[in-house]
Amino acid sequence: MTSFRDRVRGVVISTALGDAMGAPIEKLTYGEIKSKYGRVESLMTRWHKMDLPADVRLGRVRGDGIVTDDTLMTIALMNVYLTEGRHLDAYDMGNEFVKEIAFRKTFVPELNEETLIIDRLFYPEKYIFMRHVLANCDPREGGIGNMVNCGAAMYIAPIGIVNAGNPKAAYDEAILFAMGHQSSYGLEAAGVLAACVAKAFEPGVSVDDIVRTAISLAKDGTKAAIQELTQAAYDLRQERDDMDKVIEVFQAIMLKYSPMGDDVSRHIDKVGILSNHYTPSRLWSIEELPMALAFIVLNDGDYYRSILDGVNSGRDTDSIGVMAGVILGAVYGCEVIRKEDIEQLNKVNRLDLCAIADRFSGIAAQIIEDDLRINENRKQIINR
Repeated sequence: MTSFRDRVRGVVISTALGDAMGAPIEKLTYGEIKSKYGRVESLMTRWHKMDLPADVRLGRVRGDGIVTDDTLMTIALMNVYLTEGRHLDAYDMGNEFVKEIAFRKTFVPELNEETLIIDRLFYPEKYIFMRHVLANCDPREGGIGNMVNCGAAMYIAPIGIVNAGNPKAAYDEAILFAMGHQSSYGLEAAGVLAACVAKAFEPGVSVDDIVRTAISLAKDGTKAAIQELTQAAYDLRQERDDMDKVIEVFQAIMLKYSPMGDDVSRHIDKVGILSNHYTPSRLWSIEELPMALAFIVLNDGDYYRSILDGVNSGRDTDSIGVMAGVILGAVYGCEVIRKEDIEQLNKVNRLDLCAIADRFSGIAAQIIEDDLRINENRKQIINR
């Protein structure tokens, strides 16, 4: 039986793996990826912007296993648990999490320097600093007014780990914490992904079990998108090698819940043009989580193929890879990940992913044991 420690390693390493697999092709469409790369199958992929001037690529480098903010913020969240040693809520977002991203330096691989994570973050993640530090908001209202995106869901997996085997508790804690960052369907996705990770820790769990858990807890457009996309994936299993058809079906469904389609880049010509992109709605969903679940279903839980199909589908490729990866990493543990991939991730990012995961698994196990003691005390109350 795969140990808890190895499953935690699976989640942590899979965060970096999915992130680094998708990073070199992020924001390209499915057709552009197919045209430029054929199909990305390896960490050792050159970034499509690497030959552009440094100012155009914002001084960043990617490719060959370099991770992005998805991984850095996941590690930051794990550090908060190591500091606090307990379950978290929005006040921890406005306290220790802000310190991790805006006041404590770490190595940022894309910038190739020791610096603050916030120097790398996109505006909706910088919003955490603006709301909690500059605006001194009520922490529970920190996500109000933010651009609705996958920014909270992409780093939320540690909350699934500390609630391993209890998806509803994972959902609740993720919502309580991430409401300091996100709102609407961006917040909802964080709750559902944490629940999926928690469910994935159960011995003998199946893909069907994880999907049913996601659907049972998801609300509104997130629920509908997951239902429709995963059902399409079940229907397409016999045709999974026909990626043109798979992507056409998946993205047509997703268009009902996310109006952007391939229009994911920002440029001056879009300024002042009305749209509903990234605005709150009970009818919509982020794309990354339903797509990740759909590729897991399509491939019946095959680890590498699910991640690679996800990143090759285009658009927010790294976060789709992360979300598929953390769920399946919890199911299978670190043994499913190629040793050469782990070595490359550690080398290029100056990380020791196993050591990071092991430190976190210790505090996560302690939190779970504390929960079990509380539940035992509660049991004694009703048995008196």
